[in-house]
Amino acid sequence: MSPRTPEKFNEIRETTKHKIMGVSLELFANEGYYPTSISKIAKKAGISKGLMYNYFESKKDLLKQIAFEGINEAFESLGLNKDGILTKKEFVFFIKKSADMVKEHITFWKLYFSLIAQPQVLMVLGDDFMSSFDSYFKTLADYFNKQGFKDGYTEVRFFVAMLDGIALHYIVDPENFPYEKVVDRIINIYA
Repeated sequence: MSPRTPEKFNEIRETTKHKIMGVSLELFANEGYYPTSISKIAKKAGISKGLMYNYFESKKDLLKQIAFEGINEAFESLGLNKDGILTKKEFVFFIKKSADMVKEHITFWKLYFSLIAQPQVLMVLGDDFMSSFDSYFKTLADYFNKQGFKDGYTEVRFFVAMLDGIALHYIVDPENFPYEKVVDRIINIYA
């Protein structure tokens, strides 16, 4: 048996970390943050409780990493060329990509909505989580202002509320909610 290379060690470490995050995401989304213990996560991930702390400082750290990774993935689709200026083509892509992400990562979005609906859990994420939305909102507000809306920031909040509502309805009733038609309706309203 040959010794592990640093690359192989890092690959195993990343695989284990993502397994822990996946199990935690599922448990946090379906059972809640507070009722889910590190012991329960470790058991379901098939690792020891002590090993969990080699990857995450605490349950709070684990939740933060899951939340920020998911939100950052969503924000990545805002502005294809990353110049801070949103074009109509990029805006439509963002809407479609956001819709696809909800369908592809329904468990994350279930967790997201449970987090924002529970101030005591949202506080666990800290001010950094909510302030991570600031540049996203600014980019969208600039876009709406350039499109002729009177108050770009208010339009952003309205637009995001619609996207959240659409996602929430899909999460609650994925079999019957006319998701693609509703997303197309949003695109038709704004583009």
